[in-house]
Amino acid sequence: MAVLAAARPRTELAAWSRATLLALLAIAIEWARVLAERLPVFTGWALLLGGSALCMLALTMPLRALGLDRRQLGWRLAAGVVIAAVLLLPAVARNAALPGLPGNLLLPAAIVAVGEEIAFRGALFAALDKAGGPAAAVLGSTAAFVVAHVLSHPPAFLPAVAALGLLLGLWRWACRDLVAPITAHVLADLAL
Repeated sequence: MAVLAAARPRTELAAWSRATLLALLAIAIEWARVLAERLPVFTGWALLLGGSALCMLALTMPLRALGLDRRQLGWRLAAGVVIAAVLLLPAVARNAALPGLPGNLLLPAAIVAVGEEIAFRGALFAALDKAGGPAAAVLGSTAAFVVAHVLSHPPAFLPAVAALGLLLGLWRWACRDLVAPITAHVLADLAL
């Protein structure tokens, strides 16, 4: 009995350590990408490499644990389109013209959006959920997502980043799905 009691804290410590390491790696990758983007010659490459590196944070996890599988794929993609529309409503309501990205940055920007979702609401969310449960997963992945955007967004925009992280984190928790958040994030980033 004493052996089981001693093993439990070590298991919990290992789970929290893994989650902390994933958060720090994801934030470091985002910050390195943003700093590299500041040199115009590296913008496209920084986006491609940064997004790919974020995706690699999930390589040790099964797709189902990440919220990625083929069950009801059509509905999950449609939900992502609806979430993207909701994300874009404030800009549409203000009659703001959506600036869009230059053509050569569309694919790299999409890869970053996919990478952010896989890293923050995929791997980090799963690790935090295992370590501390759903509240830790939603709040922790949102907090790390906001910190990761400190260098790329002005302070006044960070509450919107937090709202995005919270919305997509709650979806990830409620539906155990990452397909809709990926779809929504990619579409919103490409439109903005």
